[in-house]
Amino acid sequence: MNGLMEISAAVGIVNIILLVILLTIYSRIYKSTRAVFTIGLIFFAGMLMLHNLIGVYAYFAMQPSYAAELLPYLVAVNIAELAGIAALFKVTI
Repeated sequence: MNGLMEISAAVGIVNIILLVILLTIYSRIYKSTRAVFTIGLIFFAGMLMLHNLIGVYAYFAMQPSYAAELLPYLVAVNIAELAGIAALFKVTI
């Protein structure tokens, strides 16, 4: 497996971990407040997690299909997504 592909997969796994924590927090908030806005946050975090699960699976299952020239862009997208999730995590905590 290419080093950049491994970095993308690792960042995707970190994204998934942060999103699981956010989903847990949002679920607890919804349980106690029944705020409709929290349902939106749960849906948003769930869709991001689905995106990352599919992405990480694809990195491992379809590794030979990725062009080497594409890998730096995939790393950049995953790191940008991690920055966004980290900001959401910081304002949530």
